[in-house]
This record gives sequence, C-alpha cells and structure tokens, in this order.
Amino acid sequence: MHPRRRWLLAAPFLAPLPVAAQGGWPERPISLVVPFLAGGSTDIAARIMAERMAPQLGPAARIVVENRAGAGGSVGTDWVRHRPADGHTLLLASASALGTNPAALPEQTPYDPVEDFTAIALIGGGPMVLVVPAASPFRDVRSLLEAVRAKPGQMTWATSGAGGIGHLTGEYLKLRAGGLRAEHVPYRGGSAVMEALAKGEVDYSLEVLASVAPHLRDGLSRGLAVSSLRRHPLFPDIPTLDESGLPGFEVTTWNVLVGPRGLPEGVVARLAAAAGAVLADPVAAGRLAAAGVDPAGPGTPAATRAFLKAEREKFAGIVERAGLRLGR
Repeated sequence: MHPRRRWLLAAPFLAPLPVAAQGGWPERPISLVVPFLAGGSTDIAARIMAERMAPQLGPAARIVVENRAGAGGSVGTDWVRHRPADGHTLLLASASALGTNPAALPEQTPYDPVEDFTAIALIGGGPMVLVVPAASPFRDVRSLLEAVRAKPGQMTWATSGAGGIGHLTGEYLKLRAGGLRAEHVPYRGGSAVMEALAKGEVDYSLEVLASVAPHLRDGLSRGLAVSSLRRHPLFPDIPTLDESGLPGFEVTTWNVLVGPRGLPEGVVARLAAAAGAVLADPVAAGRLAAAGVDPAGPGTPAATRAFLKAEREKFAGIVERAGLRLGR
C-alpha cells in the first residue's frame, strides 16, 4: 500500500444490497455514536455523514448522532462494543479512540481496536501540525530541533492529552530526530493547547490541523511543518516533516466508521456503499474538509480493517520505542 495516503484506498464502491435482503433493516433509527463532546471535528463529520448517509439506506431511514464522551474517546467506544450487532448502533471513531489510546493507555481501553469491532469505512483524516508561538525565534524545523537538542529536557511541548494523537506524534518526532528530550505538558483539549501557544507558555506543539488552522490564519501561531507526506492545500506554504529532514515521517489523525463485532455482511456492505456515496459527493466532501477532515477516497471494509491494523501496530511501536508507561 502506498504510504503517501493510506486512506486513499483505490477500490470500487460496493453496490447497495436490496432492503429485503436484510429483513427490512434498518427497522428503527440508527444511533451514530461520537465518543467526544459536540462541536469538534469528529462530531461535525458525524453529523454530515448521518445527514447524507440516511437517504442512501432508504426513504424512511434515520441516523441520529449521540455523544458519549470520556477518557479520550474510550468511554463511548467501549459502549458501542457492547451493543447488539444488528446495525442500529455505529461508531465514528478517531485515531485516539482506536489508535493511540489502545497503544498508550491499555488499562483505560479494554478493547481491541480491530478484533472487537466491524470495520465499515474510512471517512477521512488529516495531518498534525508542528506549531510554535508567533513570537518564537524558530522559523523552521531544523532550528527548533537543534534548540531542543542543545538544551535536553529544558524546552516544553504541549499536547491535548497524554496518550493522544498529538502526544504520540511528538514522541515519534523526538525519536526520529535522534532521541531528543523535552518536557511534555498535557492540556485538556486542542483549544487549551493553542491558547498556551498564543501566550508563549510552551515552546511548541503538534496539534491537529482543525485546531491549529484559525490560529495560523490569525497570526497567533506559526506552523513549521505538517506530519503528512504531502503539503496540505489549506496551507501550501507549510512544508512537510518529510521534506524538513525527517524522510518518510507520516502520522495522521483519522475518522473511521465501525460497528460492534459481528455485523451482518449485507448490512456492512450497504453502510459502506452509503458512506462511499457521501464521500464522493463534492458538496459533502467540501463540508468535511471545512471541518478539518480530508475526505477519504474509495475503499472497502476489508481495506478499512487493514488500515486499522496497520495503525494499531504503528502506534504500539511508537509507545514501545519511546518507553511510555502511561496508566499502568
């Protein structure tokens, strides 16, 4: 699989199956669980997908978004794991809920992100941004890393929570740069991280693009690099970490549609086809991109499962190499 965009999985959309083939499913409104508070990029993406997917499933089909926040997404995720596998409860998961939390916080995530769920569709993703305060003297990745190297353990970097996608991306950055040492300062959410950066309370951060974008536009912070292998179209002047001296560096955040383990194949096929139709629609795709979720290309449930497995292994490797012992 090409590393440039693992979520761009070239495969034809699955054709919807006749309603009769699934015994009239859906028989009642489908609950789409978001394991975070309302208002974030995952929640916005879920509401777009719910609105656009429902008509694809039948004229009377309804998808209702339900927020079940807590423990970085693990509470709502584990709740869905225990629901009946009848296609009436789904989860729009994130990289933290099904990626970094199981790797870094195993005691808080009593589930396997691959084996305990039915993969349906990759919805999209986006890069992290290496960002510094606007008043920072660092204007490129090299100068920042040289300063961290020169003052081991003295410089500070912020994340939106221990064990989250920003934390593991930052640990990976330090590993790839030769085993650097800096003081990790966890905050409660991306908005708190960006406020700390704007005030100059920390030296740098790796935060999701959706949180960083308004501050970059307003000049409150400066982006040094993105963590994808290609520059992002919203900020084409910000280079990648790959082209900034860390070849092959790629960590992205993502959203995946899953259900409880054991969903019927026909239900999975219809849901995957509905999700694919939404992602192929330019209007819906534009709304997702505006929310900070770059829409995925065509894919299959099998490819989505393979993606989740690869991400699980990648994050577990980062945790092992960094020697993290969180929540143990």
